[in-house]
Amino acid sequence: MNIYVGNLSYEVTENELQQLFEEYGAITSVSIITDRDTGRSKGFGFVEMEEDADAEKAIQELDGVSVNDRNITVNQARPRNERSGAKRRSW
Repeated sequence: MNIYVGNLSYEVTENELQQLFEEYGAITSVSIITDRDTGRSKGFGFVEMEEDADAEKAIQELDGVSVNDRNITVNQARPRNERSGAKRRSW
């Protein structure tokens, strides 16, 4: 299951995020989303866990927990929607 983790401190690393979640089960991948121009964290990321039951437990127990003085938001990731107002051009 893919998990969204929001309201992260800009200093949190992927390694720290992995350590936080691996207490609940096996991790497939961890990624913190960064700004394409500056490389700075955008304050959110994704953790993918092998087992849905482990992911559900992590979501329940970690949502609202303080990490680096910020209460994180943890929930099941939703599929990415196309940005509103964005127009796709086919050349």
